[in-house]
Amino acid sequence: MIGAVVITEILSVYKKHGWTLRRVLLSDKLKTSLGNDGEDLFDGIKPSDSTLDGLWFSRASKGSLEAWELRHLGANPYALVEVMETAIAEKERDERLRETQIRMQNSINKAN
Repeated sequence: MIGAVVITEILSVYKKHGWTLRRVLLSDKLKTSLGNDGEDLFDGIKPSDSTLDGLWFSRASKGSLEAWELRHLGANPYALVEVMETAIAEKERDERLRETQIRMQNSINKAN
């Protein structure tokens, strides 16, 4: 299972490349594993309960587009990217992000 040191390294690499951490998804198992280390890892972003362990990052893309990347927190690096208009309605954005999370969960389930 991934630990606080590796998560810190992932956060550092994304920040170096201009990504902003936007959301944190953690399973009960990973939350328990991180213990007190998990409290300060995510720059004040409160983790959401999830069956998927992942980090959502975003950054500006070309023109009026914004890229969102979901990075799985697992032994093997895996990420999915969703690109959308910055002016997209919050409800529509959340639905597209939720669909991306489902795609990732399905991919992980197939691999295991």
